[in-house]
Amino acid sequence: MQEDNQQYTKLGRAQRRVKEIKGFYQHLTVYLLVNFGLLLFNQRIQFILLSEEALGNPEFLEWINWNVWGTPIIWGLALLIHGASVFLKSPFKKWEERQIRKILEEDN
Repeated sequence: MQEDNQQYTKLGRAQRRVKEIKGFYQHLTVYLLVNFGLLLFNQRIQFILLSEEALGNPEFLEWINWNVWGTPIIWGLALLIHGASVFLKSPFKKWEERQIRKILEEDN
């Protein structure tokens, strides 16, 4: 019975870990696709969005440039935090494991 519980918890942890890693790689893929598209089509986006009236408005062009360059920077920081949470060991994980073991021992 004890071995079955250990196998079940090991399986559950492994499944959660795989789900976390998969989520990070999906996030990375979307980040790369969206930002590659933004950078690739930067000039085309500016040409399409700039009408005759907006052509003389440098603030509008600056706003577009900020979005094209700011998006990968800010989103990249969020991606970095996501990656750190997935791949770096958290001191709280060991604490969680100890608490789970403690509660399981108390129940027995």
